[in-house]
Amino acid sequence: MVNSKNINKRIHSTKEYINELQANYSKLNIVRVDLAYKKPHSNNITLEDANSDLERMFNNMRSKPSIFKDKIGYICKREYTQDKGVHFHTVFIYDGQKVQKDVFKAEQIGKYWNQLTDNKGSYHNCNRNIYELNGVGMLDHSDSDKRKILDENVISYLCKDEQTIEPIKENKKDRAFTRGTIPKSKGNIGRPRG
Repeated sequence: MVNSKNINKRIHSTKEYINELQANYSKLNIVRVDLAYKKPHSNNITLEDANSDLERMFNNMRSKPSIFKDKIGYICKREYTQDKGVHFHTVFIYDGQKVQKDVFKAEQIGKYWNQLTDNKGSYHNCNRNIYELNGVGMLDHSDSDKRKILDENVISYLCKDEQTIEPIKENKKDRAFTRGTIPKSKGNIGRPRG
């Protein structure tokens, strides 16, 4: 069941989240990776199994600095379809002053996902795609056009309620949509913005 009030609240809070990240960092590198499972494994992976794999990835981030150093935020949408099984649409947000190669970073994340799932996993590097309206990759604080595309195409897509996890949810605490917490403002750091 689509609840537009929840979707709108999710979209608004996620835009606020990006606003705060932009207030603290002059450039954000938006890395989008879809994480899933190969067939026939996708037929047998429960939401609990998939959440466990994702949680392990997040818990291991400190021990994988070559991949996750300078990650400053994330957004994750859990979905389920009969064809694909449980899968995740993820956005990893990096400090764009320190991480420039978004396509390479997405490949690192995807390959690590495959390793973490004992090669049962699969991934799609969305930063490799050529979009007419591109909201991923480097986002400079002054690029209002790209930010609008991020808000209207990427964030709104991740916040939608289709392909819900409701039919397979066993734990009522499981949430379809999660993101990092809004950071405390660092004030005016770095060079002044005009």
